[in-house]
Amino acid sequence: MKLSFSTNAFTGYTAAEAVRKIAGIGYAGVELLADVPHLFMDDLDLKMIEDVRRAVEETGIEVSNINANTVRGYYGYGPFWDPLLEPSLSSSDEPARAWRIEYTKRCVDLARELDCRNVSVTSGHIYPGSTPEEATARLKASLSEIALYAEENGVRIGVEYEPGLLIEYSSELRALIDTIPSACIGANLDLGHSHCVGEDPEAVFERLCDRVFHVHLEDIKGRVHYHLIPGLGDMDFAKLFGLHRKYNYDGFITVELYTYSEEPEDAARKAYEYLERLL
Repeated sequence: MKLSFSTNAFTGYTAAEAVRKIAGIGYAGVELLADVPHLFMDDLDLKMIEDVRRAVEETGIEVSNINANTVRGYYGYGPFWDPLLEPSLSSSDEPARAWRIEYTKRCVDLARELDCRNVSVTSGHIYPGSTPEEATARLKASLSEIALYAEENGVRIGVEYEPGLLIEYSSELRALIDTIPSACIGANLDLGHSHCVGEDPEAVFERLCDRVFHVHLEDIKGRVHYHLIPGLGDMDFAKLFGLHRKYNYDGFITVELYTYSEEPEDAARKAYEYLERLL
């Protein structure tokens, strides 16, 4: 297992600057935000990619994941607000859903360019006028199309379940994965989200262990979905790391602390010092 940190906490910096700061703290990996203000695909140019590539090569850090969960840039640059996950891969707005499918394919291209194996996405919300069954059918169709493209490029798509979304529990994600005949569709497992919805961690690993491509980690107090620096909440990280070992997960564990954008370096350093001791 290797520790990584997400650039979505470093929104006051360019993506390349964030990579260098995260590497300087000691992380082995960095997750890149495929959204404003970092690598929003519609605004991306060759210089931005080259700046990130140079930062990765010069620091020796690896790109753990391309985080395509949010697309705030679709609505123009603004504050962190809903619908930051929309348009989603389950949207009933067909032109918007088609845009999201193509956007995800472009994230696959970026992952390939940066020697990254993983792209993460979410299911999106359920909105009035559409049943969960209809939304799930659209999500399955979207992922099936993306899977063909991802397979051609040697990239995996990790779906992240989250409180309040269409796919909210590990059992729902497992059922979705099993309906798509592609080994490149799996889980971007956020253990804080799992904690929020009251899941037993071992049951989650048993259910998803063969398809966990990448892991997100943060601390949670109670079951309130607010990302905290590890050690400030209720999660038992020693137990969680023991389960990673038991179920043979040896990939990246990315700390995701977008809630600390005012002090990202301090948050990243505290998280690293706390978790490194446990690993």
